[in-house]
Amino acid sequence: MTITSSHNTKLKEIRKLHQRRQRALAGRFVAEGEDLLAAAGAAGWEPVERYCAAGSGLPGTEVEPRLLDQASALGSGTRTLAVYAERWAPAPAGPLCVYLHGVHDPGNVGTILRSADAFGASCVAIGPGTADPYGPKAVRASMGAVFTVALARVDHIEDLPGSTVALVADRGAPLAELTLEELAPGGVSLLIGAEREGLPETIVSAADRVARIPIANHSLNAAMAATVALYEASRMAPGSS
Repeated sequence: MTITSSHNTKLKEIRKLHQRRQRALAGRFVAEGEDLLAAAGAAGWEPVERYCAAGSGLPGTEVEPRLLDQASALGSGTRTLAVYAERWAPAPAGPLCVYLHGVHDPGNVGTILRSADAFGASCVAIGPGTADPYGPKAVRASMGAVFTVALARVDHIEDLPGSTVALVADRGAPLAELTLEELAPGGVSLLIGAEREGLPETIVSAADRVARIPIANHSLNAAMAATVALYEASRMAPGSS
């Protein structure tokens, strides 16, 4: 049976799930597009519900294309989308963890997930003030990494595994110069702050190490900084690739 009414309850629920508060209440999120849904399937995620444009030949409950576009968070619309249950690890795990504090931009959060996947990070820990990794923009920017990288919520850096390394633009030793001898056997947790504000001084002071990425100008995009740091840390963390 094809959904042909904009008042359909399921379509209303999908539109609500694009809002962070509604996602938090429901513990569910929406992923759109054939590539993202294929990535979810490859990672073993089963959708709670799946929808497709009528006549597309894709799996799922058929929806009149115009109505599916209206339910989409993409400006160009979509041919397929699915609803998934959020997954949160009970605690962040090593040997290579990335902690995000106040990273407001969901595109940056999604890109960091993608980099974490690329460099074999064991976990991304979401700290206060950080954009929802299950929001539409973050999910899209992750290019499927949201389905493969473990996510955990963290309020205090004391809960992070291994040595904590605060990334600060103009302080500390170059990250590449840190060695395993300087870090705890439990691995490394990289602390990444917002682009403009950086990490709060309370977190920098509480970190085991402070490090920087030597660059020619004043700062890097948060996602770019995290990517460089992940590359360097992936060579230091015991047992990481």
